[in-house]
Amino acid sequence: MFKVDRLRFGTAGIPISTPKRSTMDGIVHVRNLGLDAMELEFVRGVNLRPELAKKIKHVAKKHDVLLTAHAPYYINLNAAEKAKVEASKKRIIQSAERLYDAGGWSVVFHAGYYLKQDPEKVYQRIKGEIKDIVSSLQDRGIEVWIRPELTGKPTQFGDLRELVRLSEEVEMVLPTIDFAHAHARHAGKCNTAEEWREMLSLMEDRLGREALDNMHIHISGINYTSKGERNHLNLQESDMNWEDLLRVLKEFRVKGVVISESPNIEGDAILMKKKYEEIRV
Repeated sequence: MFKVDRLRFGTAGIPISTPKRSTMDGIVHVRNLGLDAMELEFVRGVNLRPELAKKIKHVAKKHDVLLTAHAPYYINLNAAEKAKVEASKKRIIQSAERLYDAGGWSVVFHAGYYLKQDPEKVYQRIKGEIKDIVSSLQDRGIEVWIRPELTGKPTQFGDLRELVRLSEEVEMVLPTIDFAHAHARHAGKCNTAEEWREMLSLMEDRLGREALDNMHIHISGINYTSKGERNHLNLQESDMNWEDLLRVLKEFRVKGVVISESPNIEGDAILMKKKYEEIRV
């Protein structure tokens, strides 16, 4: 995997204000907005043709925009039905293939659900399926980070310690840290500088400096209950202490990408990038 030179900021998908709604126009518009990353949203299916992906690669490189991808939402590597697990693996593999064709860096997905099963058994099953995915990609020479996401509900697989352990045990795997999801998953906790320092220190202690030099981060406001995530909010309409979070990211010299998943994707991405550049630590 190629190295990222700094902490970049971008949007989850084509910016809302893009005049023409195409991926290539979105990349150009991201740069015009002063941003330097964009997440390709494959949420309803991987509908990007290889030929178009190669054109996207050229445009992204020309405008210095780092590309990531979000694999389809219909993924559960712990499904009871084998066919659903195989379809989930295929969606992740296709997402990684198209992102690689487009010159991208990191593909994120929600790994699965506990389905009221023993968390250790679920962990072992999901680990085995992700190992298969990585092996298939390595056989094809595809090098992108495979990123199970920190999820927003306790019923979903993907707390920080599970993801760090997966990253220790499987090649090409690092977590996507969704700080809004962490906040919602823990019913309002994970919203202070001290807690974020603990999270980043755990990653650095267990995974080394490489993990902090290659972070794939999602940030937004979030609405939640005692059962976890309900929906995303704009930063300034939420209780998320996002300015403090950016200070901690700078304090830890994090590199990689911050993707805004707020309803106003580019507004909050610009807000975060400007604030981050003002911070002195």
